[in-house]
Amino acid sequence: MSRLAILLIFFFSAPAPHFVFSSSIQDPELVVQEVHRSINASRRNLGYLSCGTGNPIDDCWRCDPNWERNRQRLADCAIGFGKNAIGGRNGRIYVVTDSGNDDAVNPKPGTLRHAVIQDEPLWIIFKRDMVIQLRQELVMNSYKTIDGRGASVHIAGGPCITIHYATNIIIHGIHIHDCKQGGNGDIRDSPRHSGWWTPSDGDGVSIFASKHIWVDHCSLSNCHDGLIDAIHGSTAITISNNFMTHHDKVMLLGHSDSYTQDKDMQVTIAFNHFGEGLVQRMPRCRHGYFHVVNNDYTHWEMYAIGGSASPTINSQGNRFLAPNRRFNKEVTKHEDAPESEWRHWNWRSEGDLMLNGAYFRQSGAGASSSYARAYSLSARPSSLVGSMTLTSGVLNCRKGSRC
Repeated sequence: MSRLAILLIFFFSAPAPHFVFSSSIQDPELVVQEVHRSINASRRNLGYLSCGTGNPIDDCWRCDPNWERNRQRLADCAIGFGKNAIGGRNGRIYVVTDSGNDDAVNPKPGTLRHAVIQDEPLWIIFKRDMVIQLRQELVMNSYKTIDGRGASVHIAGGPCITIHYATNIIIHGIHIHDCKQGGNGDIRDSPRHSGWWTPSDGDGVSIFASKHIWVDHCSLSNCHDGLIDAIHGSTAITISNNFMTHHDKVMLLGHSDSYTQDKDMQVTIAFNHFGEGLVQRMPRCRHGYFHVVNNDYTHWEMYAIGGSASPTINSQGNRFLAPNRRFNKEVTKHEDAPESEWRHWNWRSEGDLMLNGAYFRQSGAGASSSYARAYSLSARPSSLVGSMTLTSGVLNCRKGSRC
């Protein structure tokens, strides 16, 4: 029996989840307009805020030297399709004190696994620096924030994070690397239920049939499969300010060409640094709507952005530095379709900076009026990408000073 079939049996045989999914499909034009308004507002404040970067997520909270006492303010700072992900806002603070003792069925209080399976909203922080090597996937319950600020926290050397039929998750400030496959064992996903899981793919962060997800300021590298994958009807996702290095298949968004439920997938990818040692899939998209804005691409070996099954890809204000190999200059890759088909896919590049011969192969009906309305960046938005992504990845945050 396939992993998907077993997971579906696992889900529907479990007690009813405590949450209800609200509608998360949004008008993409309006969301893009809102993203650009927030970017422009942060840029206008650069002359007034000595700590301002023009990055609206960071400028929302990083100027506060008392961030440690106001941790949950972070939940108000997301932009894009995942902006409504509140995580554990208004829940209690849960302090992880134990980096070991990873029992997937009966997790010990004080461990990260014990925290993420609770039914109540929780804002999860860490007492000290730690490396957490999991024995099985870390299956998260809804309404959780994993907040690594103030400590150096690594999830590494074992299975990593799985967001499975969950909603309202924030993952911030975590090193996620060297992730392995897990499964063929029992894993608890709530205080009331555990079930049998078959082998996982070995992703850094696996998002499966989940909504309102925000992954911010994490450093990811060298996992068995993807660094961040979102499949099976997942939507309302923002992936921002992350630093990704040394990996082949970086980010898969959409399960398969035949899985049409992913037409509702909406993902914002903003202010990330795609760095050395990356090969492809930054991201690879299927079916849905993907807004790729103000990212810095300093390395790829095959291609940067690809897709199949007619996704809409809206690339705006990114900086693309092509590799030196003459046959790998193209940013884009239209997968699994002849040109007679992919030339109708709506792929747009607006305000992108192309370096070292990089080029973006656009497709679709041309610059429609809807895209013109959605586009409100300044004439050369990519000129600020360097400053906006300078501190991508995990931040060095210390109590009593700005991050």
